[in-house]
Amino acid sequence: MREFRYERPADVSSAVTALAGSPNGRFLAAGTNLVDHMRLGIATPDLLVDVRQLTSDQITELSDGSIRIGAAVRNSELAADRRIRRRYPMLSEALLSGASGQLRNVATTGGNLLQRTRCVYFQDLTTACNKRQPGTGCSAIDGYNRDHSIFGASEHCVATHPSDMAVAMVALDAKLRTQGPDGERSLPLIELHRLPGDQPDRDNMLNHGELITAIDIPPLGFVTNSRYRKVRDRASYAFALVSLAAALDVADGVVRDVRLALGGVAHKPWRATKAEEALRGVPANEDNFRAAAQAELADAQPLSGNAFKVPLARNVITRMLLDLAEEAR
Repeated sequence: MREFRYERPADVSSAVTALAGSPNGRFLAAGTNLVDHMRLGIATPDLLVDVRQLTSDQITELSDGSIRIGAAVRNSELAADRRIRRRYPMLSEALLSGASGQLRNVATTGGNLLQRTRCVYFQDLTTACNKRQPGTGCSAIDGYNRDHSIFGASEHCVATHPSDMAVAMVALDAKLRTQGPDGERSLPLIELHRLPGDQPDRDNMLNHGELITAIDIPPLGFVTNSRYRKVRDRASYAFALVSLAAALDVADGVVRDVRLALGGVAHKPWRATKAEEALRGVPANEDNFRAAAQAELADAQPLSGNAFKVPLARNVITRMLLDLAEEAR
């Protein structure tokens, strides 16, 4: 690990100013991802700006019925919060499916959203990786790509986004609140992460020095009927091959509304809008659920090692919707 400077500002404005003046600096929250990367030599910041005590660690209800989650709220506390468990069960289940209990007790909500890919080539300094070092190539395209994207990849990168929590939050239409050098702003979470294109080293749309301060989740009554399902190689402490956050609203046997987002299939949490559009207004039955899943997966472009993700995702979507339809009766 290389030497770096460490600063602990007194407030968010001071932290933003400190980082804005250091192009190679980074914010430090729990550090569960960043410190690993520093040890591996993937990240070599010359300045760490400690923000662990600067943003809220509280979960609060707003006047419009939304829930505001401070960026410093721990993953385990968010998963256990009774309002989250009752009103947004998919979010609680997504959090509990990620990492280990020890990590969830440390990791923060803001930091979880900014996890970097777990592509094995990204973490191996001896191999080519455009995300780690632009212009060197992508070892995964013709290499081991079982865990990689089936949607939205480019010739420069086929990596996937690892966060489970972010998948649920995208399905819930969450919004970020940030503070940066140009002031505060609100950003739909679905616009935070980006596809790799020709700039795979850039994971998200935050500007340098822009700090996540909170996440707002709007009131969605029918989301009490929601679940998060994660398919992985072992029961715990493994990243998703395919995951799904889903909520279903059924009245008189017809789908009134639905939310679907997939994890483990793209460089970002993948909102399944084509499937959602196909489902609204149709009878809630297996044929329609499977057809909607197929509509979403028609554009999938699997690699040599991960074609299994297409039928796997189709089956996960279909089975999950059948379960939610049954629970809605």
